[in-house]
Amino acid sequence: MGILDEIKQSYRQGGALTKLIYINIGVFVVIRLLQVFFSFSSGSGSASDYPLLEWVSVPADLMHLLFKPWTLITYMFVHYDFLHILFNMLYLYWFGRIFLEFLNPRQLLGVYILGGLSGTVFYLVSYNLIPVFQQQVPYAILMGASGSVTAILFAIARYAPNHKIYLLFFGAVPLKYVALVALIIDLISIPQLSNTGGYITHLGGAAFGFLYGGQVSSGKDMTLGFNRMMDGLANIFKPKSKLKVTHRRPMTDMEFNSRKVDKQKEVDRILDKIKVSGYDSLSKDEKQTLFDASK
Repeated sequence: MGILDEIKQSYRQGGALTKLIYINIGVFVVIRLLQVFFSFSSGSGSASDYPLLEWVSVPADLMHLLFKPWTLITYMFVHYDFLHILFNMLYLYWFGRIFLEFLNPRQLLGVYILGGLSGTVFYLVSYNLIPVFQQQVPYAILMGASGSVTAILFAIARYAPNHKIYLLFFGAVPLKYVALVALIIDLISIPQLSNTGGYITHLGGAAFGFLYGGQVSSGKDMTLGFNRMMDGLANIFKPKSKLKVTHRRPMTDMEFNSRKVDKQKEVDRILDKIKVSGYDSLSKDEKQTLFDASK
């Protein structure tokens, strides 16, 4: 099996987190390869002179954005500098793995996209309404997954604030403190005008993630509407199956009540396990069962 075949197989078999990382890396590689050919023809290797970035990044100018609405989504997967994508993908992997210990892959994808959109709103509002930023509006563009990654961090930090991760030199640190430090760093970094838009986008992602984590803790999933829309779009392009559809007979009242009793017994067993060993002792399937029952 060749390298490309192995990559394709890994992508197909991977979950939402794996696919997000692959898409980001793939877009980065394509952009940098195309930039090589562009630099040969134009004689410039500068990112500021690279027109493709302007077509996939969010412009701060609202009139320009009006003619490039697709950038509201594409910018979340666009990176130009190697260190930019390296750290974003490392953070996406680390916090995404923690996210999936408690919630499911569809929720991860929803938080990634909606958190990125929330970051864009903060970015556009700040640049167009705050006077100190308005002089940058004609040429400022936004790219990168950091707003989406920040949303994932804050979502899981709100949902499981006392879940501990191990950091070099610090040992076990609850997620809520990791998120707090990240927020403070973003706030004090805003005056550094070299990446103001990025730090403001982080705040937008953090706001959505914090809100989402609180909502999903109470049984309300803000990503349901988005996931239904994505399912609808996928069904449009999905080839129709030639298999015949068979209809099962409706369940009898006895069968329904029996299944309901079995589900309740499973929930009771999980709750007893929490009393003895704590929430962190639950398996991924047990956490999902408990979450579904809470609805």
